[in-house]
Amino acid sequence: MLNHSAVWRRGLLVAIIVLAALFLLRLHRADGAEQPTESIAAGHRLAEAWCKECHVIGTIATGAKKVPPDFVAVANRHSTTALWLKVFLKTSHPKMPNIIVGPSEADDLVNYIMSLKRD
Repeated sequence: MLNHSAVWRRGLLVAIIVLAALFLLRLHRADGAEQPTESIAAGHRLAEAWCKECHVIGTIATGAKKVPPDFVAVANRHSTTALWLKVFLKTSHPKMPNIIVGPSEADDLVNYIMSLKRD
């Protein structure tokens, strides 16, 4: 028969393993998860409507250093993360139109831009 101390330690060990697995799953989804196809398509439609007059939004990078940058260049910067893009979209910028981007629209645009990242 197990004593209470052994049962408690086993329960604690199981809880720690479960929490570690959930934490690792959260980290994976935060950075490397597959974006849903519908969201990427919606983000592309938003980019067509709002961004293409100034940015190259397609999958072909121009390769030139230019302002404003093309979306492939933005996606492939080492500093670009989904969080950085969301913050950028919520912040006003003097050289960009004042477009109010809702949370779901921001998610869609971010998913589209991040889908352009090369492996």
